[in-house]
Order: sequence, then structure tokens, then C-alpha cells
Amino acid sequence: MQAGSAWILKPVAEMSTSEFGDWCQLLESRSGMVLTEQRRSFLQVNLTARMRELGLSDYADYYQQVLNGPSAAVEWTNLLDKLTVQETHFFRHQASYDFVAEFLRKRMVDKHHKRPLSLWSVGCATGEEPWSLAITVAQVLREQDKTKGFAVTATDISHSALKKARTARYSARRLETVSKEIVARYFVEEQPGCFQVNKDLMQRVCFARLNVLELANAPISSMDVIFCQNLLIYFRRWQRREILNHLAARLAPGGVLVVGLGEVTGWEHADLQRVENEKVLAFTRRG
Repeated sequence: MQAGSAWILKPVAEMSTSEFGDWCQLLESRSGMVLTEQRRSFLQVNLTARMRELGLSDYADYYQQVLNGPSAAVEWTNLLDKLTVQETHFFRHQASYDFVAEFLRKRMVDKHHKRPLSLWSVGCATGEEPWSLAITVAQVLREQDKTKGFAVTATDISHSALKKARTARYSARRLETVSKEIVARYFVEEQPGCFQVNKDLMQRVCFARLNVLELANAPISSMDVIFCQNLLIYFRRWQRREILNHLAARLAPGGVLVVGLGEVTGWEHADLQRVENEKVLAFTRRG
């Protein structure tokens, strides 16, 4: 057996309570990610995977490399990509997209709304969400035979997720839940089982890296739709409210903020009104 193979077969090292606490504190302070004791094995497996790539076997040594090493910033980015959950799919929670479509229909007949439509996917992962939003807008425009301009901004903290999202290529398996009509209209099969978002739609979506803990500095404003689902669950309650407050400030008058069901309770904002819809959790900006 080769030395490399023996190394790969070594079991995941057990992490001490103090080591786990140090890593949790670092992750929360830098990214807002909160790990409970139930997630200790998740952290151990992913740290070990990266440590093996670097030839390290001690959690403390790797911690110092992430914190103070000569390539600490780069290493932090590499680790974050491993720890960031990027599992998603097209039109996840269909009711939310149906709500956005109905909102856009009303928005487009508003004689006071003359500028292009602006949408924002917060925590876009590998791109399925912003492409789903772009398709939703394109479908509404098509059914109403309109040519109104629109743009989707998509942000995430993970470099690897954004890289995948920008390619806009997905396997047939990833598109299994999407209707054949939608696939035929907005995707091109480059090779058997591999589909590319068409060029017209690709021109509508812009991807950028953003840590939601730094929303105060984000140059984004006057959004008609802000879509933030399956993201807030990774933060503490007070952080969720802070994130939502920043997002609310970036809505255009009459715009909507769509949040995942059950991701926040008891949050209110002076400028927002809760949408009366049992299937979605959404808020409209007054004015």
C-alpha cells in the first residue's frame, strides 16, 4: 500500500472541546456560521479533508495556519468553500416563485414603475436560484408580450459556488424537476446530459461575492425583489434580524422581500408590511 493511500484511510481525528470552541468562534466571527454540538462531526470531517490536502494532522496547527499563516486569507477562502452548504435546486419552494411572478405582473402594469426590474438572490449557491428567478421574469414578460428590461444580482460567500454558478451548466439530473418546456426554452444541450443556460438569459444575471455580515457596505439598492431563502437558518436570531434590516433598506418602494418559511419569527420593520399569504413569508416595502 502506498503512503498516500495509508494517509487517506486514517480515521478522522477526534476534536477536543476547546478546539471545537475555537473553530466555532472563528467561523461565527468571520462568516456568521453557527455550529452546534450536533455539527461537530461535520466540522471534523471537512477540516480533516483540507488538512490531508496540506499534509497536516493537528487541528491546532491548521487553526494557526488559517489564522496567521503566510497564506491565511487564501486558506480561509479554501476552507470556507468546504464548509459552505451549496445544496440547492431549481425552483426550490415553488410557491415563492409563483408569488414573485404574480408580484411582477402587477409591478409591470404600474405606470409609475418605468425603470428595468431589479432582483437580488442573496446566498445564490451554485446558481439554481438566480437562474430560476431570471426564468420567472422572462416567463412573465413572455406571457404578457412585453420587452421590459430586467437584471438579477446574485451573491454568495463561496468562491467555488460562484464559479459553478457563472458557468451556468447543469446536468440533466439537476433539471429533472424543471418542465421540458422550460428546459427547451431557456437551456441548450451542449452535449448529451449537459445543459447550458441560453445566452439571452445569461446576459441578465450578474454574480458577485458577498459576506452577508458585511451588507452595510454592499453597493446594492432599489431592488424590486430580494429573494433570501435557506440562508438565515445558519445565523443566530439577532443576526437574522440584522441581516433582514439591511435587506429591507435596499428595497425600492413597493418592492418585496421573500424569506424562507420558518426562517424568522417575530421580526418587524417600520417600512415593511407582511404579505398575507400562508404559502410564503414575504414583506412589502411601503410607499
